[in-house]
Amino acid sequence: MVKKAIPEAMQRLFFRVFVCRVCKAKIRADPAKVKKGKVKCRRCGSHALRPKRRPL
Repeated sequence: MVKKAIPEAMQRLFFRVFVCRVCKAKIRADPAKVKKGKVKCRRCGSHALRPKRRPL
């Protein structure tokens, strides 16, 4: 039986969270800035970010 996820927890864990494609660091940032390329990874300096995957 699958439990329903708590909305507050889903918001905290996945909303505005991005993962660096190079070093896999998690970064919380504004999606519009990420799309424009204005956000870079604080660990490696890369601009290649993807949204954090949500479980099904």
